[in-house]
Amino acid sequence: MTTHPPAVTAVRPSAARDRLLRTASELFYAEGVRGVGVEKVVAEASVTRATFYRHFAGKEALVVAYIEATDAALRERAGEPPRTREDAGAWLTTVTDLVAETLCAPGFRGCAFINAAAEYPDPSSPVRRAVRAHRDWLLGVVTDALRGAGHPRPDRAGRRWMALRDGAMVGGYLGDPTEARDTLRAGVRDLLSEAV
Repeated sequence: MTTHPPAVTAVRPSAARDRLLRTASELFYAEGVRGVGVEKVVAEASVTRATFYRHFAGKEALVVAYIEATDAALRERAGEPPRTREDAGAWLTTVTDLVAETLCAPGFRGCAFINAAAEYPDPSSPVRRAVRAHRDWLLGVVTDALRGAGHPRPDRAGRRWMALRDGAMVGGYLGDPTEARDTLRAGVRDLLSEAV
């Protein structure tokens, strides 16, 4: 007889859930999502399998929670772009610097969102939808900042910022992180210099 884990009815804050999510986040980022099984997360979080299934329907639900928690932390750090021209440009520079400094941090292993998307190739999967929600938000706030800074083509410039950011994330992991950081900053200065 096959048994199935109980369905998760609601996300309830608890120390065990927080520990599971924190442990999974560290492992997923360091070792890759597919390379880490539920058993390893459960063991390292010092919880039982029953506790895991009380909080998550399965591994994919845990991966989605990891992506959503990473997204929420970045949204909190970035805040909303201000509307005044000078402040919008400064906000974009600050957000770019947050990304740029990440590239040179110890243990940097690329972009958590790009890495997860690479392991879930189906665009309709819940993981890819969570990654897409993050990227849509990021493109939106960056475009708003460029608009606020007076860029004549903020939509186009926002897409260029995303390409610069994505390239720096990959370049920082695969190549020289300092060079990737400096190139990202220079590219964004160029974008802001186009503002009228």
